[in-house]
Amino acid sequence: MKSSGPVAPASIGAVAEWFGLATHVLRHWESAGLLHPARDSAGRRRFGADDIFRVAVILRAKEAGFLLEDIHAMLTTADPVERAAVLRKRRRELRLRIARTQSSLEMIDHALACDHEDFTVCPHFQAAVAERLFGR
Repeated sequence: MKSSGPVAPASIGAVAEWFGLATHVLRHWESAGLLHPARDSAGRRRFGADDIFRVAVILRAKEAGFLLEDIHAMLTTADPVERAAVLRKRRRELRLRIARTQSSLEMIDHALACDHEDFTVCPHFQAAVAERLFGR
């Protein structure tokens, strides 16, 4: 993302370029009901400040692993209970992904610090792998 954003109202090309996206991604998000840019007299999309902010929100949600369906539900529902359910589900999934990634990092750190010439024969490394595979 560049340091200063597109000036609203902005064309689809300007918004796509600023966020490093292809224009077809923004069109897809529009067809999925995530974006609703205004149209000028020639029918071209004109992204206002709220639309540009929404693109940023969608990108952040995607970085967190949200599916487009979840993003749609979260952004369009008026029901705070439904929104919270979507957020809680993603939070659980993200915490699990973080735990798995942390475990992988610990295994790599052990392999780098291991005194064995071949870290794969190290009993501590093998135990860590077995725990990951078999939950022991």
